[in-house]
Amino acid sequence: MNDFTIDQSEKMLALAAEVLTIEAEAILALKTHLGSDFVLAVQALLHVKGRVVVMGMGKSGHIGRKIAATLASTGTPAFFVHPAEASHGDLGMVTRDDVVLALSNSGESEELSAILPMIKRQGIVLIAITGNTHSTLAEHAHMVLISEVKREACPMNLAPTASTTAQLALGDALAVSVLDARGFKATDFARSHPGGSLGRRLLTLVSDVMRIEDAVPSVKGDANFLDLMKVMSQKGLGASAIVDDEGYVVGIFTDGDLRRLIEKGVDVRQLTAKDVMKSQPTTIRKEALAAEAAQLMEQRQITSLLVVDQNQHLCGALNSNDLMRAKVI
Repeated sequence: MNDFTIDQSEKMLALAAEVLTIEAEAILALKTHLGSDFVLAVQALLHVKGRVVVMGMGKSGHIGRKIAATLASTGTPAFFVHPAEASHGDLGMVTRDDVVLALSNSGESEELSAILPMIKRQGIVLIAITGNTHSTLAEHAHMVLISEVKREACPMNLAPTASTTAQLALGDALAVSVLDARGFKATDFARSHPGGSLGRRLLTLVSDVMRIEDAVPSVKGDANFLDLMKVMSQKGLGASAIVDDEGYVVGIFTDGDLRRLIEKGVDVRQLTAKDVMKSQPTTIRKEALAAEAAQLMEQRQITSLLVVDQNQHLCGALNSNDLMRAKVI
Protein backbone atom coordinates (compact mmCIF):
# COMPACT_ATOMS: atom_id res chain seq x y z
CA MET A 1 0.00 0.00 0.00
CA ASN A 2 1.31 3.46 -0.95
CA ASP A 3 1.55 5.70 2.14
CA PHE A 4 2.69 8.70 0.11
CA THR A 5 0.49 11.39 -1.39
CA ILE A 6 0.56 11.96 -5.15
CA ASP A 7 2.73 15.05 -4.66
CA GLN A 8 5.16 13.13 -2.45
CA SER A 9 5.39 10.29 -4.94
CA GLU A 10 6.03 12.66 -7.82
CA LYS A 11 8.69 14.48 -5.82
CA MET A 12 10.36 11.18 -4.93
CA LEU A 13 10.44 10.01 -8.56
CA ALA A 14 11.80 13.37 -9.70
CA LEU A 15 14.58 13.19 -7.10
CA ALA A 16 15.46 9.64 -8.11
CA ALA A 17 15.64 10.70 -11.75
CA GLU A 18 17.87 13.62 -10.81
CA VAL A 19 20.23 11.34 -8.88
CA LEU A 20 20.57 9.06 -11.89
CA THR A 21 21.17 12.04 -14.18
CA ILE A 22 23.85 13.51 -11.91
CA GLU A 23 25.68 10.20 -11.58
CA ALA A 24 25.43 9.44 -15.30
CA GLU A 25 26.85 12.88 -16.14
CA ALA A 26 29.62 12.37 -13.59
CA ILE A 27 30.67 9.12 -15.26
CA LEU A 28 30.58 10.58 -18.77
CA ALA A 29 32.69 13.55 -17.63
CA LEU A 30 35.48 11.14 -16.63
CA LYS A 31 36.25 10.57 -20.31
CA THR A 32 37.74 14.05 -20.55
CA HIS A 33 40.31 13.16 -17.88
CA LEU A 34 41.58 9.97 -19.51
CA GLY A 35 45.14 10.23 -20.75
CA SER A 36 48.68 8.99 -20.44
CA ASP A 37 48.39 8.22 -16.72
CA PHE A 38 45.56 5.79 -17.44
CA VAL A 39 47.66 4.01 -20.06
CA LEU A 40 50.62 3.82 -17.67
CA ALA A 41 48.33 2.47 -14.93
CA VAL A 42 47.11 -0.29 -17.26
CA GLN A 43 50.71 -1.16 -18.09
CA ALA A 44 51.64 -1.26 -14.40
CA LEU A 45 48.79 -3.67 -13.60
CA LEU A 46 49.49 -5.75 -16.67
CA HIS A 47 53.15 -6.27 -15.79
CA VAL A 48 52.93 -6.42 -11.99
CA LYS A 49 55.14 -9.21 -10.66
CA GLY A 50 53.31 -9.41 -7.36
CA ARG A 51 49.73 -8.42 -6.69
CA VAL A 52 47.58 -5.33 -6.82
CA VAL A 53 46.91 -4.02 -3.31
CA VAL A 54 43.80 -1.83 -3.20
CA MET A 55 43.33 0.66 -0.36
CA GLY A 56 40.67 3.14 0.65
CA MET A 57 38.85 4.48 3.71
CA GLY A 58 35.11 4.71 4.33
CA LYS A 59 32.98 4.60 1.20
CA SER A 60 36.13 4.61 -0.93
CA GLY A 61 37.13 1.46 0.91
CA HIS A 62 33.88 -0.24 -0.04
CA ILE A 63 34.45 0.71 -3.67
CA GLY A 64 38.05 -0.48 -3.37
CA ARG A 65 36.94 -3.91 -2.22
CA LYS A 66 34.75 -4.24 -5.29
CA ILE A 67 37.54 -3.12 -7.61
CA ALA A 68 39.92 -5.64 -6.03
CA ALA A 69 37.33 -8.38 -6.57
CA THR A 70 36.83 -7.35 -10.19
CA LEU A 71 40.56 -7.36 -10.87
CA ALA A 72 40.99 -10.77 -9.24
CA SER A 73 38.13 -12.30 -11.22
CA THR A 74 39.53 -10.99 -14.51
CA GLY A 75 43.04 -12.34 -14.23
CA THR A 76 44.88 -9.77 -12.10
CA PRO A 77 45.73 -11.04 -8.58
CA ALA A 78 44.43 -8.38 -6.19
CA PHE A 79 43.27 -7.95 -2.62
CA PHE A 80 42.09 -5.15 -0.35
CA VAL A 81 44.03 -3.82 2.64
CA HIS A 82 42.43 -1.39 5.10
CA PRO A 83 44.71 1.66 5.47
CA ALA A 84 44.18 1.88 9.25
CA GLU A 85 45.11 -1.78 9.65
CA ALA A 86 48.09 -1.23 7.36
CA SER A 87 49.49 1.24 9.91
CA HIS A 88 49.35 -1.48 12.53
CA GLY A 89 51.10 -4.31 10.76
CA ASP A 90 49.14 -5.15 7.65
CA LEU A 91 51.52 -3.08 5.54
CA GLY A 92 53.77 -6.11 5.79
CA MET A 93 51.46 -7.72 3.21
CA VAL A 94 52.72 -5.27 0.61
CA THR A 95 55.98 -6.07 -1.20
CA ARG A 96 58.21 -4.26 -3.66
CA ASP A 97 56.77 -6.39 -6.46
CA ASP A 98 53.24 -5.17 -5.78
CA VAL A 99 51.29 -2.22 -7.14
CA VAL A 100 49.16 -0.16 -4.75
CA LEU A 101 45.88 1.26 -6.03
CA ALA A 102 44.67 3.87 -3.53
CA LEU A 103 41.24 5.52 -3.55
CA SER A 104 40.30 8.77 -1.85
CA ASN A 105 37.98 11.44 -3.20
CA SER A 106 39.65 14.20 -1.21
CA GLY A 107 43.07 12.62 -1.41
CA GLU A 108 43.62 13.67 2.20
CA SER A 109 42.43 10.64 4.17
CA GLU A 110 44.57 10.65 7.34
CA GLU A 111 44.90 6.87 7.56
CA LEU A 112 45.96 6.63 3.93
CA SER A 113 48.27 9.65 4.05
CA ALA A 114 50.07 8.15 7.05
CA ILE A 115 51.32 5.15 5.07
CA LEU A 116 52.11 6.87 1.76
CA PRO A 117 55.72 7.75 2.73
CA MET A 118 56.42 4.11 3.60
CA ILE A 119 54.97 2.94 0.29
CA LYS A 120 57.09 5.47 -1.57
CA ARG A 121 60.21 4.56 0.42
CA GLN A 122 59.90 0.93 -0.66
CA GLY A 123 59.73 1.95 -4.30
CA ILE A 124 56.26 0.50 -4.75
CA VAL A 125 54.30 1.75 -7.75
CA LEU A 126 51.33 3.81 -6.52
CA ILE A 127 48.23 4.50 -8.60
CA ALA A 128 45.75 7.01 -7.21
CA ILE A 129 42.05 7.37 -7.95
CA THR A 130 41.14 10.76 -6.52
CA GLY A 131 38.99 13.79 -7.16
CA ASN A 132 41.73 16.17 -5.96
CA THR A 133 44.80 16.41 -8.19
CA HIS A 134 46.55 18.69 -5.69
CA SER A 135 46.13 16.35 -2.74
CA THR A 136 48.71 14.49 -0.70
CA LEU A 137 47.69 11.24 -2.39
CA ALA A 138 48.08 12.71 -5.88
CA GLU A 139 51.51 14.14 -5.02
CA HIS A 140 52.81 10.74 -3.88
CA ALA A 141 51.29 8.77 -6.77
CA HIS A 142 53.12 7.70 -9.90
CA MET A 143 49.86 7.79 -11.86
CA VAL A 144 46.73 9.78 -11.03
CA LEU A 145 43.31 8.77 -12.33
CA ILE A 146 41.01 11.75 -11.83
CA SER A 147 37.58 10.91 -10.40
CA GLU A 148 36.52 14.52 -9.82
CA VAL A 149 32.77 15.24 -9.95
CA LYS A 150 30.98 18.59 -10.11
CA ARG A 151 28.62 17.69 -7.30
CA GLU A 152 27.34 14.78 -5.28
CA ALA A 153 23.89 13.38 -6.01
CA CYS A 154 23.01 13.99 -2.38
CA PRO A 155 20.69 17.09 -2.15
CA MET A 156 23.04 18.51 0.49
CA ASN A 157 26.07 17.75 -1.69
CA LEU A 158 27.59 15.85 1.24
CA ALA A 159 27.05 12.08 1.11
CA PRO A 160 29.51 10.29 -1.21
CA THR A 161 27.29 9.32 -4.15
CA ALA A 162 28.43 10.60 -7.54
CA SER A 163 32.06 10.50 -6.38
CA THR A 164 31.93 6.83 -5.39
CA THR A 165 30.10 6.00 -8.62
CA ALA A 166 32.92 7.72 -10.51
CA GLN A 167 35.53 5.72 -8.58
CA LEU A 168 33.74 2.47 -9.35
CA ALA A 169 33.44 3.32 -13.05
CA LEU A 170 37.15 4.17 -13.26
CA GLY A 171 38.02 0.92 -11.52
CA ASP A 172 35.90 -1.01 -14.01
CA ALA A 173 37.51 0.83 -16.92
CA LEU A 174 40.92 -0.06 -15.54
CA ALA A 175 40.05 -3.74 -15.01
CA VAL A 176 38.49 -4.12 -18.45
CA SER A 177 41.42 -2.42 -20.18
CA VAL A 178 43.85 -4.73 -18.40
CA LEU A 179 41.92 -7.90 -19.23
CA ASP A 180 41.72 -6.83 -22.88
CA ALA A 181 45.45 -6.12 -23.02
CA ARG A 182 46.12 -9.50 -21.44
CA GLY A 183 43.95 -11.32 -23.98
CA PHE A 184 41.69 -12.58 -21.21
CA LYS A 185 38.92 -14.76 -22.65
CA ALA A 186 35.58 -16.07 -21.46
CA THR A 187 37.13 -19.44 -20.69
CA ASP A 188 39.71 -17.72 -18.46
CA PHE A 189 36.88 -15.96 -16.64
CA ALA A 190 35.08 -19.26 -16.18
CA ARG A 191 38.12 -20.83 -14.49
CA SER A 192 37.86 -18.28 -11.70
CA HIS A 193 34.10 -18.83 -11.46
CA PRO A 194 33.75 -22.62 -11.52
CA GLY A 195 30.80 -22.58 -9.16
CA GLY A 196 28.70 -20.17 -11.18
CA SER A 197 26.45 -20.69 -14.17
CA LEU A 198 29.04 -19.19 -16.50
CA GLY A 199 31.65 -21.61 -15.25
CA ARG A 200 29.36 -24.56 -15.83
CA ARG A 201 28.53 -23.40 -19.35
CA LEU A 202 32.15 -22.78 -20.32
CA LEU A 203 33.88 -25.64 -18.54
CA THR A 204 31.42 -28.55 -18.68
CA LEU A 205 32.06 -30.88 -21.60
CA VAL A 206 29.64 -33.23 -23.31
CA SER A 207 31.76 -36.11 -21.98
CA ASP A 208 31.06 -34.87 -18.43
CA VAL A 209 27.29 -35.23 -18.71
CA MET A 210 26.64 -37.84 -21.41
CA ARG A 211 25.36 -41.35 -20.83
CA ILE A 212 27.89 -44.08 -21.62
CA GLU A 213 28.23 -47.81 -22.18
CA ASP A 214 25.09 -49.76 -21.17
CA ALA A 215 23.14 -46.57 -20.54
CA VAL A 216 23.31 -45.68 -24.25
CA PRO A 217 20.36 -47.05 -26.25
CA SER A 218 21.46 -48.57 -29.57
CA VAL A 219 20.45 -51.39 -31.92
CA LYS A 220 21.63 -52.74 -35.26
CA GLY A 221 19.74 -51.84 -38.39
CA ASP A 222 18.23 -55.30 -38.75
CA ALA A 223 16.72 -55.32 -35.24
CA ASN A 224 12.95 -55.81 -35.29
CA PHE A 225 10.69 -53.01 -34.15
CA LEU A 226 9.79 -54.73 -30.88
CA ASP A 227 13.46 -54.98 -29.87
CA LEU A 228 13.94 -51.34 -30.77
CA MET A 229 11.07 -50.33 -28.50
CA LYS A 230 12.38 -52.48 -25.63
CA VAL A 231 15.77 -50.77 -25.79
CA MET A 232 14.20 -47.31 -25.85
CA SER A 233 11.95 -48.16 -22.90
CA GLN A 234 14.79 -49.63 -20.82
CA LYS A 235 17.27 -46.80 -21.37
CA GLY A 236 14.83 -43.93 -20.92
CA LEU A 237 16.54 -41.51 -23.27
CA GLY A 238 13.55 -40.95 -25.52
CA ALA A 239 15.54 -42.16 -28.52
CA SER A 240 17.82 -44.93 -29.76
CA ALA A 241 20.83 -44.91 -32.02
CA ILE A 242 20.94 -47.23 -35.00
CA VAL A 243 24.49 -48.46 -35.63
CA ASP A 244 26.25 -50.72 -38.13
CA ASP A 245 28.46 -53.70 -37.31
CA GLU A 246 31.47 -51.44 -36.59
CA GLY A 247 29.58 -49.10 -34.28
CA TYR A 248 29.16 -46.21 -36.70
CA VAL A 249 25.96 -44.22 -36.30
CA VAL A 250 23.67 -44.70 -39.30
CA GLY A 251 20.43 -43.37 -37.88
CA ILE A 252 18.23 -42.52 -34.91
CA PHE A 253 14.67 -43.28 -33.85
CA THR A 254 12.90 -41.08 -31.29
CA ASP A 255 9.66 -40.94 -29.34
CA GLY A 256 8.54 -38.27 -31.77
CA ASP A 257 9.14 -40.61 -34.72
CA LEU A 258 7.04 -43.26 -32.98
CA ARG A 259 4.21 -40.84 -32.42
CA ARG A 260 4.20 -39.81 -36.07
CA LEU A 261 4.11 -43.45 -37.21
CA ILE A 262 1.10 -44.13 -34.98
CA GLU A 263 -0.67 -41.01 -36.23
CA LYS A 264 -0.21 -42.23 -39.79
CA GLY A 265 -1.59 -45.65 -38.88
CA VAL A 266 1.56 -47.49 -40.02
CA ASP A 267 1.70 -51.20 -39.16
CA VAL A 268 5.10 -51.39 -37.49
CA ARG A 269 5.05 -55.06 -36.50
CA GLN A 270 7.04 -56.25 -39.52
CA LEU A 271 9.39 -53.28 -39.72
CA THR A 272 13.05 -53.14 -38.70
CA ALA A 273 15.01 -50.38 -37.08
CA LYS A 274 16.50 -49.47 -40.44
CA ASP A 275 12.98 -49.10 -41.91
CA VAL A 276 11.87 -46.52 -39.34
CA MET A 277 15.09 -44.70 -38.48
CA LYS A 278 15.98 -41.18 -39.50
CA SER A 279 19.29 -41.32 -41.35
CA GLN A 280 22.13 -38.80 -40.92
CA PRO A 281 21.11 -37.81 -37.42
CA THR A 282 22.51 -34.80 -35.61
CA THR A 283 25.54 -35.78 -33.55
CA ILE A 284 28.08 -34.00 -31.38
CA ARG A 285 31.65 -34.74 -30.38
CA LYS A 286 32.34 -35.72 -26.79
CA GLU A 287 35.02 -32.98 -26.58
CA ALA A 288 32.43 -30.26 -27.28
CA LEU A 289 31.06 -28.02 -24.56
CA ALA A 290 27.80 -29.14 -23.02
CA ALA A 291 26.52 -25.63 -23.73
CA GLU A 292 27.09 -26.30 -27.44
CA ALA A 293 24.94 -29.42 -27.15
CA ALA A 294 22.18 -27.32 -25.58
CA GLN A 295 22.44 -24.76 -28.36
CA LEU A 296 22.37 -27.47 -31.02
CA MET A 297 19.26 -29.03 -29.53
CA GLU A 298 17.54 -25.67 -29.51
CA GLN A 299 18.50 -24.90 -33.11
CA ARG A 300 17.37 -28.30 -34.43
CA GLN A 301 14.35 -28.40 -32.10
CA ILE A 302 15.32 -31.82 -30.75
CA THR A 303 15.62 -33.18 -27.21
CA SER A 304 18.25 -35.93 -27.66
CA LEU A 305 21.74 -36.05 -29.13
CA LEU A 306 24.02 -38.91 -30.05
CA VAL A 307 27.65 -38.43 -29.07
CA VAL A 308 30.50 -39.65 -31.28
CA ASP A 309 34.27 -39.84 -30.87
CA GLN A 310 36.90 -38.55 -33.31
CA ASN A 311 36.32 -41.63 -35.49
CA GLN A 312 32.56 -41.06 -35.56
CA HIS A 313 31.84 -44.16 -33.48
CA LEU A 314 28.92 -43.98 -31.07
CA CYS A 315 30.32 -43.36 -27.58
CA GLY A 316 27.47 -41.74 -25.71
CA ALA A 317 24.13 -39.98 -25.72
CA LEU A 318 22.36 -37.23 -23.81
CA ASN A 319 19.09 -35.39 -23.69
CA SER A 320 17.85 -32.08 -22.37
CA ASN A 321 17.16 -33.59 -18.94
CA ASP A 322 20.85 -34.55 -18.62
CA LEU A 323 21.82 -30.94 -19.36
CA MET A 324 19.28 -29.62 -16.86
CA ARG A 325 20.61 -31.90 -14.12
CA ALA A 326 24.11 -30.59 -14.83
CA LYS A 327 22.67 -27.03 -14.60
CA VAL A 328 23.99 -26.21 -18.06
CA ILE A 329 20.49 -25.07 -19.05
